Amino acid sequence: MVKYSFLSPLEGLFEAEIPLLQSAKTIQILVIRQTHDYTIFRTEDTRELNVATLPKSIDNPEAVLKAVMLASKQKAPENRMYIRLYRSYANALGVELEDAVKNCRLKDNLCRRCPRCVLFGAVSTETGQENRWNIKHRIEYSSAYSIESYDEISELITFNAVDIATQSTGQALNVTENIRPIAHFPSVVTLKSITEEELIFYLKTLMATKSYGAETRVKGDMINVIAGIAGGFEEVITSLEYNLELSSRSGWIEDPITVTEEILKKYRSLASMPDQLRILSKKEMEELIKAIRDFTPSKDFIERLGEHARKFAEKADEVAGGGKGKRGGRRS
Repeated sequence: MVKYSFLSPLEGLFEAEIPLLQSAKTIQILVIRQTHDYTIFRTEDTRELNVATLPKSIDNPEAVLKAVMLASKQKAPENRMYIRLYRSYANALGVELEDAVKNCRLKDNLCRRCPRCVLFGAVSTETGQENRWNIKHRIEYSSAYSIESYDEISELITFNAVDIATQSTGQALNVTENIRPIAHFPSVVTLKSITEEELIFYLKTLMATKSYGAETRVKGDMINVIAGIAGGFEEVITSLEYNLELSSRSGWIEDPITVTEEILKKYRSLASMPDQLRILSKKEMEELIKAIRDFTPSKDFIERLGEHARKFAEKADEVAGGGKGKRGGRRS
């Protein structure tokens, strides 16, 4: 039985404790990421945007160039926001955190015992330890592609040097290639073997994260529109499929939840275990989103998040060796 009534449509898909061995319980969150400022998605020194050639839509094989928001560009800001929110709530509510959790940071000082580490994964950087063990992630991202073509949403912006004394503009320093505001990147985030508290806290993190891409000090504002949720014993849809389906349909800007529900119902017939698949209806989605926004984490809630993580870390440490001379590996 679920502890939070607003999660009842997904009852049976949560773990009471974080398991060492992942189960098949899977929850997929379908998100439309919308730029609200000029945004840069790049990984190369050439300063060019990441792009990919894809079909125009699910029923139109015509090749078109689309901008790419790589999985790493989605995971990193949400990873940082997750632990930032956790520590901020703990501080505000008087929850005492271990020093290791207080000092946990990417990428070379992960504590492997906080809520962020046990969800997003963590690699041990210790040396000379026989019980080094790593945590396999239970949250998965994949590259998100723009619905609009690259030509529609890319723009070159020149920035100049200004002399502080004279306030005169000197020679142009450089040119950056940007994604324009109001570009859309459909994305599917997959959560596996999670607790109710983890889903609630991740959804709040998703709503709170607003800065993505490079140069976020001056640009990169985005919002995440949560358009659908499916749960079962498998992943039912990919980010690419979600993109191509939306690209072939009208009305998704005005009513993304209804259109996304229609898409998920189509993919139910392609699932290997459709009998286990739950697809939230528009009414259930709207009620869940409102409940998550209205939900105020209590001290007990934050303590449960931390306790789940600590128990997992203790079990993993015991299995990995616990001082008995056994060398542990990656746990799944």
